[in-house]
Amino acid sequence: MTDATSTASVAAKPGILAADIGGTGLKCAVIDDHGTMLSEREKVDTPHPCHPEALLDAYAGMAAKLPAFDRISIGFPGVVRNGKVLTAPNLGTELWAGFALADAMAARLKAPARLINDAEMQGYGIISGKGLELVMTLGTGCGTALFRDGDLMPHMELAHHPVHDNLTYDEYLGVAAYESHGKHHWNHHVKRVIELLYVLLHYDHLYLGGGNAKHVEIELPANVSLASNDAGLTGGAALWRKG
Repeated sequence: MTDATSTASVAAKPGILAADIGGTGLKCAVIDDHGTMLSEREKVDTPHPCHPEALLDAYAGMAAKLPAFDRISIGFPGVVRNGKVLTAPNLGTELWAGFALADAMAARLKAPARLINDAEMQGYGIISGKGLELVMTLGTGCGTALFRDGDLMPHMELAHHPVHDNLTYDEYLGVAAYESHGKHHWNHHVKRVIELLYVLLHYDHLYLGGGNAKHVEIELPANVSLASNDAGLTGGAALWRKG
C-alpha cells in the first residue's frame, strides 16, 4: 500500500457521532478518536414537549447530513445509568424516566451508543487530567462534573441542591435567572457559586462551560477559567477509550 493510499484510508475511517442534548438546543457532530471535529456542528431547537421519539427523529435528521460514523456518544442533561435515563429535569422526567436512550439511539442510527451526563461528557473535552478538576456548565440549568487525575468521580446532582434562599443551582444560575435578573446580577450569582464550590471541594481548577459561559464578566480567580462550548461534543471521544 502506498503512503497516499494509507493516508486516504485513515482519513476515511468512520468517526464518532457526538450528541449534546440540551434543554434549548440539540447538537451533534462527527469527531475522531482524539475528539477532533471531523464535521461542522448540526443544531436544532429542542422540541417541547421533548418526547423520546421527537428527540430520536431530530438526531436522525441531523445525522443524515454528517459524515460516516460507527459509534455514538450521548451527553444527556440528567442522571443516567447503564444506558438509561433516570431524571430529565429540563426535558420532563415524567417523559424520560427509565428510557433506554443508548439502545434506542443505537437502533435508530445503526451504530453502538454510549450514554453519559452532559456535563461529564463536556468535562472529558476540557480537563487536563491533573489534580481535582471541576466542570460547571451554565446553560438552561447548571450541570457539574468532578474528575480526579482524569478519572470521573461519582455523579452529584448539585444542580438540584439548594444554594441560596432555597433556590437550587439550576434556579440560581440557569437561563431563567439570567433572563430575570439581568447579566450584572447574574454575574454576582456566578461569583458566589465559585466561592462556595471552592469551600465545598477545594478544587485545583474549575472550568466554566456551557452556552451561557460567554456572559461571564467577573474577574476570575487564577484557578478558574472559561472553556469552549464545543467540549460538549469533543468530550464524546473519551467514552470509547476505555473498554
